[in-house]
Amino acid sequence: MSSKTPNEDDVLNAASAIVDAFKATDGDRYFRGFAPEATFIFHTEPARLDNRAAYETLWAGWVDSGWKVLDCKSSDASVQSFPGGAVFSHNVFTRVDTGDGEDSYRERETIVFRLDSDELLAVHEHLSPVPDPAP
Repeated sequence: MSSKTPNEDDVLNAASAIVDAFKATDGDRYFRGFAPEATFIFHTEPARLDNRAAYETLWAGWVDSGWKVLDCKSSDASVQSFPGGAVFSHNVFTRVDTGDGEDSYRERETIVFRLDSDELLAVHEHLSPVPDPAP
């Protein structure tokens, strides 16, 4: 791992590449943004996914059942850089076709990046639902 601190633009570009690939339902391009040992916590799944391969298997099952992303919009991005990596967080609105109809999610997402040979790779992704506004 590098001791260099990534700049904000590089982090935003790495995160944008992941979001853009997700929006295109382009699994090959999407998973290239994650280290093999990356972990994933999704509120829609019953357990943590302990590596990229586990998520790739889950993704393939979704796609085989007709799932695809129809739209994905990012807002309110934040970058916190530190020597060797960064934390990116944002709000994301996603609309998908599940194969059985449309569904949508309003979520907060955090992606933790590490810097390897001047390349930012995601090592953790966490999604949580955006709470409904207080009445």
